[in-house]
Amino acid sequence: MTSQRRNHRQTTSGYPQWLGETLESIRLGKSVRKDFGNGGRLHIDRPLPFLSVHIGKGRDDLAARDIAAANASYLVVDDIEDALPIIEAVGAVLNERFGAFLLLDIDELDHDTLITDDAPYLPPFEIRIASTDDMAAQKAATALAEGADLRQVKFRTPHVDRVKLEAVSQAATLAGQTGFPLVAFRFAPIYRQPESGHIYPDLRERLVANIFDAGLKAFAAFVGATQSLKLTTHRALGRKAFVDAVSRADRRIDDVASSFDFLLAVTPINTDAAWQGFKAGKFKKEPQFLYRPLSVQVEAEKRKLFSVAFDRFEDPVLYHLYREKQQELDLQLSLISARETGRFVEYGRALYGPVELSLYRAATEILAKTAVLGGDGDDIESDPHTADCHEVEAAARAMIAEYHRQYPGFSAEVELRDDLPSGMLVSGERLLISRHTLMPKARVHALLSHEIGVHLLTYFNGSAQGLRLFRSGLAGYEGMQEGLAVFSEYMAGGMTVGRLRLIAARVVACSAMLEGRPFTETYAMLVDEHGFGPVAAFHLAMRLYRGGGLAKDAIYLRGLLELLSHLKSGGALDPFWMGKISASHFRVMQELSLRGLLKAPVIRPAFLSHPQAQVRLDKARAGLNPLDMIIS
Repeated sequence: MTSQRRNHRQTTSGYPQWLGETLESIRLGKSVRKDFGNGGRLHIDRPLPFLSVHIGKGRDDLAARDIAAANASYLVVDDIEDALPIIEAVGAVLNERFGAFLLLDIDELDHDTLITDDAPYLPPFEIRIASTDDMAAQKAATALAEGADLRQVKFRTPHVDRVKLEAVSQAATLAGQTGFPLVAFRFAPIYRQPESGHIYPDLRERLVANIFDAGLKAFAAFVGATQSLKLTTHRALGRKAFVDAVSRADRRIDDVASSFDFLLAVTPINTDAAWQGFKAGKFKKEPQFLYRPLSVQVEAEKRKLFSVAFDRFEDPVLYHLYREKQQELDLQLSLISARETGRFVEYGRALYGPVELSLYRAATEILAKTAVLGGDGDDIESDPHTADCHEVEAAARAMIAEYHRQYPGFSAEVELRDDLPSGMLVSGERLLISRHTLMPKARVHALLSHEIGVHLLTYFNGSAQGLRLFRSGLAGYEGMQEGLAVFSEYMAGGMTVGRLRLIAARVVACSAMLEGRPFTETYAMLVDEHGFGPVAAFHLAMRLYRGGGLAKDAIYLRGLLELLSHLKSGGALDPFWMGKISASHFRVMQELSLRGLLKAPVIRPAFLSHPQAQVRLDKARAGLNPLDMIIS
């Protein structure tokens, strides 16, 4: 192969103009994206010592094409004769730069052959892997075979055959003509129905994601064998830039997410009047809550939502994140459209989940062990050590100004509102404070750390990522977000018995609501069984019964327990500051960060600089029960 490779070392003058320009871009470390006829494309995210190749032969909608195109460097063409000169030229430049270069030839078998006749359920499916004889390609092929043990596909297990290169004629031709190390991968098209050819979409998605990951492991093995790059993990070989299709979809998804404010839509505008009426009725009549008119046309937004196409993302990880978000937004739109109907509580259960037994037990344990310390749960209307909305507003503006000094992009707004119950909430880049707000002065800093130091901070850090998805939030982010926010109160030195009891009582009351108990029974339970004062019990129950029954408030304790478990197992906090993410996305965020698609947080929470912050964090890493977080 040495003599063949020498023939690659030629000037760009012998190439078509576009190819000469492409090679020059690669030499300069620039990205390349060149489209051909019949859907062909050469894409080089950045120079790397490999190229994935798919030769379509006029076939459309193959999973193999999507697998090849998911890589940072790929070539998709219709004919091998078109592929050869491009591979030779590009491979020569990359081989000269790295001292090594690998081709991964990906394709599908013509049909799905049943390997065994006596399988009890679904038979294995066939995967064939071949490679050139050099050691680096052999190691890549072995890594590919091991990575192709696709257990996550679930439906059928693979049967991997290592075959001679000569048995895969196209791959043998590519290797023979170019002289480069090569690994060939062929798999049965199990995502197609044998009779009709129709697609199993979920199975197709799983195949693409898993085979793509196996391919990265093969490239990493080749890189390790040739020492052509310094590498920490195979995932670092993924894309460092997203294509325009991702940016377009991101804007359209964000337009839908920004078309409505979910929490404002389900929060009563007459909480104070409802409380006075409830009290006048001696706590026996269901309160009547009023809501602001919906400003969103739900069906129109759903049409926009499902008109967003993800099929050109060329990135299985991003594809999955946006599909999840699309489904969550659909559920949120359904939820607000069902406001004040019997369907509302079921949509809420689907969005936030039930109160699982372990969570309920944790909540009741907290309430039981703090019963003698509980007090009335922040009924503080006559307490002289109480801050009103104006004091809270002044403290909020001071905290925001400090964050803005550290990062000019932190441009949050503060609004005083008459149409909110006592307290605060974050809506996008705004902190909304109710004019009815009353809270202990000692709790102001902790609650602002919750709202500003977590909710607003992750919004602005997410905005800095380049994709709006990370500021509006990945699907399911709210549980971990609220867990972080509650943890921030502890880190800021403001976790009290009353606050922890309130968070636990939300779980118990949420369980009662989901069981179908009426508002008055849940209110009475909070007062009679758990010792909450009338005002605190009313506001707690209001949050759970608003809109027709909202299961959101159980996520605070659930998220806190998830976070404490994450820290105890050695998990880091920093990825959570990059944007609004859930615990299930932690690995994904790490991967996107390693690939260079995500930036480090532009600003970190101020409560991490509290004099006792490191001591408290160390305690959490050693194993912390929520009861241990109470700071007297």
